[in-house]
Amino acid sequence: MKFKHTKKHLSVIAFTLLILSCTSNKKETEPLKRETMETPANISYTDKNVVVYTTAKDTNLRLTQTNNLTFVKSDQPSEAEVSVFVNPNKTFQEFLGIGGAITDASAEVFAKLRPETQEELLQAYFTKDGIGYNIIRTSIHSCDFSSGSYTYIDEGDAELTSFSIAHDKEFRIPMIKKAAALIQDDLIFYASPWSPPAFMKTNNDMLHGGKLLPEYNQAWANYYVKFIEAYEAEGLPVWGLTIQNEPMAVQIWESCIYTAEEERDFLKNYLGPTLEKAGMADKNIVVWDHNRDLLSHRANTIFEDPEAAKYAWGIGFHWYETWAGGDPMYDNLNNVQESFPTKNSLFTEGCNEGFTQEKYQYWPNAERYGNSMINDFNNGVTGWTDWNILLDENGGPNHVGNLCFAPIHADTKTGELIYTPAYYYIGHFSKFIHPKAKRVSTTTSRSTIESTTFKNIDGTMVTVVMNKTDHAIKYNFIVNDTQVALEILPHALQTLVY
Repeated sequence: MKFKHTKKHLSVIAFTLLILSCTSNKKETEPLKRETMETPANISYTDKNVVVYTTAKDTNLRLTQTNNLTFVKSDQPSEAEVSVFVNPNKTFQEFLGIGGAITDASAEVFAKLRPETQEELLQAYFTKDGIGYNIIRTSIHSCDFSSGSYTYIDEGDAELTSFSIAHDKEFRIPMIKKAAALIQDDLIFYASPWSPPAFMKTNNDMLHGGKLLPEYNQAWANYYVKFIEAYEAEGLPVWGLTIQNEPMAVQIWESCIYTAEEERDFLKNYLGPTLEKAGMADKNIVVWDHNRDLLSHRANTIFEDPEAAKYAWGIGFHWYETWAGGDPMYDNLNNVQESFPTKNSLFTEGCNEGFTQEKYQYWPNAERYGNSMINDFNNGVTGWTDWNILLDENGGPNHVGNLCFAPIHADTKTGELIYTPAYYYIGHFSKFIHPKAKRVSTTTSRSTIESTTFKNIDGTMVTVVMNKTDHAIKYNFIVNDTQVALEILPHALQTLVY
């Protein structure tokens, strides 16, 4: 076919070439949350059933089916009533999944359990009969939840010729493999470093902060590649990684500080190109991996730089910003989503600190999960990763005494598993919402209850409702032009499936 090259044609061609030159070298990102999806407005739930599952304080209800109701034609709700409104015609980000971290601590405790108790734990977390986790996070060599500090190389080996994951093969990798075998195709497995080896850092110490020395930028980037290669050789496909766990925290355990500019430059000049050169451009790189407080500053610095942003799948965050007082900064999640709609967000860590056995059944610990998950998802988050999936009766092991709660603890003296309320609260989401679901428009008429909704790819709708008050609350559950009348107990979480 011949074209007559008029000035108009040439200008179109020049413009096309300009666009191609700006995009051809960029890693394509498949965002999990994009434009609102519109579905036909004539969806009706009249005469359809809604099944209700409940977990509640001071009861025996634990993910227990408590009701099976039928939608009827809705009436105009009044201001005096409490209502939850769901609009299935408006959907948002795609759901990646929910899971937790298999750390050295989790794996070491797991190894002490009887085979039948190990199987109970795996079934409880990673099957549909349990709560259906599909995300696993782990550390790149040691973190605080390890029995001691270690790396995969001999100290001083910048060429990485001694690189070996033999340490992980004793406890961690066998446990991850068992979990991955249950998750199968829905597995999302990613890793995070807490610190480079000591010789690569300004303070010559894996602990107490310090920074990566510039002369080791390339060696450290190569280290990530070695990790991915070694784990994938074990049959564990690596979905992605975060650049640095908590890059603004000087901790008494493994830690390393990156300013926003330093993380940006390491990503665009070393880590991104190194993964690409190794044939790993499909690995998803998550920046920040710290609290919501400084989230937007890190996003602004990295995502405004196109040469850095092209390598980043999105941004990760934790929930510990409340250490300084105040409430969780959920608005910052919304700001980043609105500012950078082609980037994803992932909750990468949260746990309840200050372990004591007297608080195994402490209900506010569970409600912290419910509040965070509802608000994180409602502000565009695609996936949610808890911290250790298993710890012992002391809240460890942890080589610096930073003892914390997990959803399930094991008493290694008796071999008993202890299920905390947090396990069931997480399950109200992870058991019913499946990968590739879409979040659905949901609001409440009172701040006394909180709610979020997802639509699974099979059409099943899942709404989670939480009541943190001391009183039972009656509410209208209104979906399009239909409704059911419900009541939620004090300090309870409900999942509605319809």
